[in-house]
Amino acid sequence: MTDTHGAQRPGRLSIDRSSVNGVRVVALRGEIDHDVKDVLSTALLPRDGQDGARLVVDLSGVTFMDSSGINVFIAAHRAQAGPPGRLRFAGVREPVLRIIEIVGLDSLIPCHPTVEEAVLA
Repeated sequence: MTDTHGAQRPGRLSIDRSSVNGVRVVALRGEIDHDVKDVLSTALLPRDGQDGARLVVDLSGVTFMDSSGINVFIAAHRAQAGPPGRLRFAGVREPVLRIIEIVGLDSLIPCHPTVEEAVLA
């Protein structure tokens, strides 16, 4: 399933959802800011009747993220069923990784170089 929220505007966020070995994978492309926080929340938070225990967010296509994204990811982490830390990041680019590290989000949500490694973690 693909959401194209804002796809007609360069840099806006697009969202692709898939499943790999029973793990939900949400691939993001574009910018994460205040304008897209609600659609991002909808994409990441478990739906009614959906197991939210395992989620990988592929950030390899994200070029910018502000505090709105940080807040959404913290909420998504808290919403995961089962043991803490079942949310994983994959493919985080250097500018976004720097933000994640500065605020300490990487200590809460592990970062992996690839989706495959994040799924197996």
